Amino acid sequence: VPEGVGGRFSVLSPVGLFSAAMAGIDIDALLDGANAMDQRCSNPELAKNPAAMLATLLVDLGLRKGKTNHVLMPYCNALYLLADWFRQLWAESLGKRESLGGEVVYAGFTPIKALGTTDQHSQVQLYREGPNDKVFGLIAVEDFGDADISIPTGLGVDAITYLEGKSMAGLLNAERRATEYALVESQRPNFTLSFPRVDAHHVGEFIMLWEVVTAYAGLMLNIDAYNQPAVETGKQATFGLMGRAGYEKWKTRVDETLAQTEYTM
Repeated sequence: VPEGVGGRFSVLSPVGLFSAAMAGIDIDALLDGANAMDQRCSNPELAKNPAAMLATLLVDLGLRKGKTNHVLMPYCNALYLLADWFRQLWAESLGKRESLGGEVVYAGFTPIKALGTTDQHSQVQLYREGPNDKVFGLIAVEDFGDADISIPTGLGVDAITYLEGKSMAGLLNAERRATEYALVESQRPNFTLSFPRVDAHHVGEFIMLWEVVTAYAGLMLNIDAYNQPAVETGKQATFGLMGRAGYEKWKTRVDETLAQTEYTM
């Protein structure tokens, strides 16, 4: 892992690329996509710089409008784990107690992952009528390619006859579009990122986009987006509890601190 690169930023580094290559991913296409997005995110004009625009909107909505919870909702199972990566990137990079100047600021936004269409039914009731403290990012796929299938005909169920013969991709995108409409109707801020198709090139674009968005957001919040001091405390405490040499004092700290808070029924 390159010196100074945290795990969340390492996906396009040698350590991330090696594991991707071993999994059969086209890392040349992945890097080509990342490079293409990096070029776009270097544009000094805000309206033509997708990372700067997205960071500006999310930080502004978070600080001025109280939208401190940021949902990312792919409408594609193959992209669901990208929402997991986004959660770590956004939380670990921006959740900081102190500013670059040492002032206590408690910066950061809470990332939330969801999956379309599954979480339309488990979450959207809250998203539309619950606390208005969220921004919603939907991820669309324009062309599912060979993964798309047709809904069978002759099902014999009157209520779903209108779906027969239509594509599952068409249904999925209709569900996403309907959710977008429902959020707008409830005046809940949302945006959609669109994949022309799911492949290494466009995944590379997505990864680079969010890494640069995070860098811009860190600058806007005046915090260090690349360290993780709160995580290190837990690591050191674990070393002490498991008996690693040199970390004995951490076990003592943990035991003494938790002894003051534990309660046995």
